[in-house]
Formats: sequence, C-alpha cells, structure tokens
Amino acid sequence: MIPVTLYTRANCPLCDKARAALRASGVPIELTEMDIDTDEALRARYTDDVPVIYVNGREAFRHAIDPSAFAAWVSQNAGGLVGEKCVPCRGGVPALQGDELRELERTLGGHWSVVGEHHLEKEFRFPDFAQALSFTNAIGAIAEREGHHPDIHLAWGKVRVTIWTHKIDGLTRSDFVLAAKIDAAR
Repeated sequence: MIPVTLYTRANCPLCDKARAALRASGVPIELTEMDIDTDEALRARYTDDVPVIYVNGREAFRHAIDPSAFAAWVSQNAGGLVGEKCVPCRGGVPALQGDELRELERTLGGHWSVVGEHHLEKEFRFPDFAQALSFTNAIGAIAEREGHHPDIHLAWGKVRVTIWTHKIDGLTRSDFVLAAKIDAAR
C-alpha cells in the first residue's frame, strides 16, 4: 500500500474528482484525507489550490488528476525508503556509520536529525492536542504493520519521535524506512 495524502475541503467538486481518480487508478493506496479548512496552517499553505495530492510524503499533483497519470507517476516515483519494508534485526550486525549513514540521512530528508550516529529524532507540530494524538495513533499503526516500534512522546500540539534499533544499539536501514513511512503519514 502506497501512502497518499489528499488535501481537500468540503463541497469541492475537483476534490471529489481527485478522490475518484485515485480509486480508479488501480494503484493500492492507503488514503488519508486532510480538510485544509480545519487547520489554519494548511489553509494558509494551500489556499485555493486544492486538491493537492502527496504520494510518499512528496507532492505529486495539484488541482487535477486522472487515473492513468496517477498510476504512471507512482510507477516512476514511488520507490525510495517509504516503499521498502522494515527488516527485523537479529543482532550481530554493525550499526550504520560514516558515509553510509550520511547518505541515508540525505535520502530520507524531511528534517530528521541523526543524533550521535545513534538514533533518529524529529518533532512534529500540530495546532491542538487532538491532531497530535491522531498522528500518534497513525504512527502506532505503521509501527505495528512494520514490526518496528519508535519511542513516541506526545504533548499538546507536538509529537516527538525517536527511532533506533535497540538490538544493536544504533541505526539500521530499517530505522530510515520507518522514518520515511512516518513522514508520509503526516
């Protein structure tokens, strides 16, 4: 399932058409819809540009989409870390370091911090507690699907996520895969 976020608003015929096109594309997606009118920051960011479609945390379309264009875009662009599966660590492997670690950090993007070559950390901000809690629950669902569980700190208007592979007390590729999937859920 490819994570897709549809930024929309109520009573928007273009948004209805975009939703239908996504379903008609035949691409297996996990659709999250965000009504921009429920969030001041989203409303300021997208104004009248809806629908806006993000695939794997990356903007893919604005205003209009058709099923074949969506399928083509996904086949060309939806790879990368978010398209991978977390692989359980059995221990006995070295933690990532140096150039390999920096390359994965660059590939991940999204303003994650690599702290002491030991763990990934990122804080997400929200306009209220309810949205922060909803995002926390989305992270929990991803973690269960992937069999890889981050540390999550929930507070009013923010969620801080810390990821590392406990079995080796450091970072593996799967930590970056999980971080990419969490970004895509935002």
